Amino acid sequence: MNKKVELEEISKLIRKDIVSMLTESASGHPGGSLSIADILTVLFFDEMRIDPKNPKDPNRDRFVLSKGHAAPALYSALARKGYLPVEELKTLRKTGTRLQGHPNMNDIDGIDMSTGSLGQGISAAVGMALAGKLDNKDYRVYTILGDGELEEGQVWEASMSAAHYKLDNLTAFIDFNGLQIDGNTSDVMNPCPIDKKFEAFGWNVILIDGHNYDEIIGAIAKAKETKGTPTAIICKTIKGKGVSFMENEASWHGTAPNKEQCEKALMEIGGEN
Repeated sequence: MNKKVELEEISKLIRKDIVSMLTESASGHPGGSLSIADILTVLFFDEMRIDPKNPKDPNRDRFVLSKGHAAPALYSALARKGYLPVEELKTLRKTGTRLQGHPNMNDIDGIDMSTGSLGQGISAAVGMALAGKLDNKDYRVYTILGDGELEEGQVWEASMSAAHYKLDNLTAFIDFNGLQIDGNTSDVMNPCPIDKKFEAFGWNVILIDGHNYDEIIGAIAKAKETKGTPTAIICKTIKGKGVSFMENEASWHGTAPNKEQCEKALMEIGGEN
């Protein structure tokens, strides 16, 4: 099996996990979790220097899910990578579970930062990248932000700091699916042009299809080659990607599927169980 096919199969597993978890919990955020599944697949299964057998390795790459409500996608990636039992995914958002609605770094190995309050994740990622520079470490820091999250002023304070300190070990993925909980991002608080904003703050900017593995892998390679400035990879994505009735529908931002919808979604996604 070639690498691209392998990644596609893993992403199908992650998407199926997301739908199943949210159906079981009857709450959560499917739309924005499904839209980042391909990015997470490349990071966790092709790019990042991480080892579930040594989760606290000081030389490991770091990942921060700044859009913390997409935790189901992160939990699935961690489980499929070996950080936690796949069976535990069924406990999402249930009483006493480690899998809260937003990631908690105190409970699960592989989670580098607790997130949920939008805008704060990228600030933590900047701090990690700066620490790496100060400690002369060669690890890289990756973070994913939502396009609606760009409405938070803290994002731009962090971005200004990242460029000022020349954090070329930091790469931020922008999940540009065009929708947030209240509707179109362009109607709520238009973040566009996203590329020009990051460029104005001193970042290297790359625009890609966030569901194309070749483009994701290629963009990461370009980011690693860039010296003296952080990189923002703006990923054009589809909210609810992989499930026809969820795609490009803002109503699926924070609505869990019922069992009938779950079965239909799992059939559409396909792949192995």
